[in-house]
Amino acid sequence: MTVRVLVADDQVLIRSGLVAILRTAPGVEVVGEAVDGVRAVAMVAELGPDVVLMDMKMPKLDGIGATRKILADSPGTRVVMLTAFDLPEYVYTALGDGASGFLLKDTPPEGIIAAVFSVVAGDTLISPSVTRRLVEAYAQSHVANACARIQLHDLTPRETEVLRLVAAGYTNGEIAERLLLSEATVKTHIKHTLSKLGLNSRAQAVVAAYESGLVVPANGAGGVIPRHSAVSPRS
Repeated sequence: MTVRVLVADDQVLIRSGLVAILRTAPGVEVVGEAVDGVRAVAMVAELGPDVVLMDMKMPKLDGIGATRKILADSPGTRVVMLTAFDLPEYVYTALGDGASGFLLKDTPPEGIIAAVFSVVAGDTLISPSVTRRLVEAYAQSHVANACARIQLHDLTPRETEVLRLVAAGYTNGEIAERLLLSEATVKTHIKHTLSKLGLNSRAQAVVAAYESGLVVPANGAGGVIPRHSAVSPRS
């Protein structure tokens, strides 16, 4: 399957560089380039790309505003935010609005290409440095949201465990391997979790997991639950 990508960035050098990177990747087709958020919204409606690489800061309409409009009209489109800033408030706003990923502009070419395929596969992608900043911010200033915690009571133990691993950065394949499940079963658990929590995307589920206190920084700061922590394989 060919993944159709739209690149939206007001800086011609960055936009051209992203297009050049994507055109080297087998299975990727660049269908258009947008110079601002307004144009990005219009081009998504016209071209129907699978993925939009969206600059956070653009004239006329910024990346967050454009993402809201795009996902309201085309919920199947995946949006990956690109920015030179890794401030937590930018990340939470973007993911809360339904973006599927958040990458810094210094991400290497192979990371950009991998991001496109990852979000199409249903994964959430956040740069490691961004994840670290998010965890540090929560360790310093966030507390569990009681209302969100109550919502999590609607989840089964398995759905809760899958959500925990999603928020910790595991892909569907890794979750399936850890829990001795098929990827199809993992996807079903995620689908049910999103429905029960009233969420629209995997990225929003990651935010909800942090806000509910389900996932907390390890040892107070600097990381999430250990990637090799014990997880029961029972269904």
